[in-house]
Amino acid sequence: MPLPIRVLAVLMLATPPCAASAQLIDRVLVVVSSEPITLSDVTAAIRFGLVPQAAGENRQDAALEALIDRRLELVEVNRYLPPEPAAAEIDQRLADVRRRFDSTDAFDRALLETGVTAAQLRATVRDNLRIESYIRQRFGGSYEPPDDEVLRYYRSHESEFTRDGVLRPYSDVRPEARRRLIDQRQDTLVRNWIADLRRRADVTLLPK
Repeated sequence: MPLPIRVLAVLMLATPPCAASAQLIDRVLVVVSSEPITLSDVTAAIRFGLVPQAAGENRQDAALEALIDRRLELVEVNRYLPPEPAAAEIDQRLADVRRRFDSTDAFDRALLETGVTAAQLRATVRDNLRIESYIRQRFGGSYEPPDDEVLRYYRSHESEFTRDGVLRPYSDVRPEARRRLIDQRQDTLVRNWIADLRRRADVTLLPK
């Protein structure tokens, strides 16, 4: 199947016209619903901490998978339009990104090296907050696990409530066990949702 025009444009821009001095500076890694995700997208996401971090050799692959999920999530978010994040919330998240760098110069250099503008970074942070808001609305809900379910979670996850080799009493950790159970349920629902999005989407991984 022919690649979309936008993908071809990215590939053409990535290669200088002179074959003798050609040097690949960017390439498309995957096409998600006709929208490309490039190597530079992955590099920027890792550099600015915009996706969950993975250690070792799988760092780039994990970032790519996270960007695929994000692209699919954003399509759903744009269909339902959750409340717009407050400017102060975006500013705070951007401040968190800036704190990853030793200085303003280091941050500005990262923008230059990744080809990301300050406006693009702000837009990405905004969309991340919109995705988080949507997930909280859709999957956070008002789920209240019954006491017997919380107790079963406590008994089947005793290692999580053990300190210095001593299991903490259920009466002391019930609120924590309840929160962990709710978080676990939300994580499962979100994973299932993303898996369904992937099944329904057109995701094409390009050869390396």
